[in-house]
Amino acid sequence: MLMIWESQDIANCIEESVLSFCQKFDNKLASIKMAQPPPGFAFAQQQQQPQWMAKPAANNCPPGLEYLTQIDQVLVHQIVDLLEAFTAFEVSNRYVIKNIMGQQVYFAFEESGTCMRQCCGPQRGFILHIMDNFNQEVMRINRDFKCCSGNSCCAFLQHCAQEISIEAPVGTVVGFVVQEFSLLGPVYSIRNENNQEVLRLEGPTCFCPGMFFCDHEFKLMSANGSQQKCLQPQIILEFNFRWTWT
Repeated sequence: MLMIWESQDIANCIEESVLSFCQKFDNKLASIKMAQPPPGFAFAQQQQQPQWMAKPAANNCPPGLEYLTQIDQVLVHQIVDLLEAFTAFEVSNRYVIKNIMGQQVYFAFEESGTCMRQCCGPQRGFILHIMDNFNQEVMRINRDFKCCSGNSCCAFLQHCAQEISIEAPVGTVVGFVVQEFSLLGPVYSIRNENNQEVLRLEGPTCFCPGMFFCDHEFKLMSANGSQQKCLQPQIILEFNFRWTWT
């Protein structure tokens, strides 16, 4: 137990040092940059007249999420940046979210520091802004930087478990997704605003790196039935992550 607490203190010290350095670096970089429009505005301007999905009417739904009541499948396409593709210089990620008919439902862009992206890679902290076709932010996803996160085998340690919070509308936390300890594959606990588990997301046992262009299937499971021991977890949905060339 003492060793765990010491490792947490060391990780906290490392995280604070990295965050402090990256903040100073980004502030210095911002001072020499010319004024630029907000990322969302710039991203919207780059779209070449996308075909947007018509906004449906829905009751008892957070503003901007009415689209999700009419679809049962979404396609998420990452916008490839040529600078990153040819130089490996990490840029802020951007995504187009479409329905099965190819109509754009949302677009999303990452907010993170330049230094954090280059030095921390997948472990970096970020804010993901999800915008509708009226350029209004309808959802916000936050993830803090954790220096040792990403490996499911170490997720029993707090500073090694990835965690995101979801706000919809912005300013109202509606849930969390927390990485859990696993020796076989990625497992995530989906929790409500009170941090109580409601669903589980389980990934494949063999998870090959993205460089091999593998397809991965994730299963959305019911909660483990700890309050009703006679119930077994059951599959609710299956997600397929596939590599495509567009």
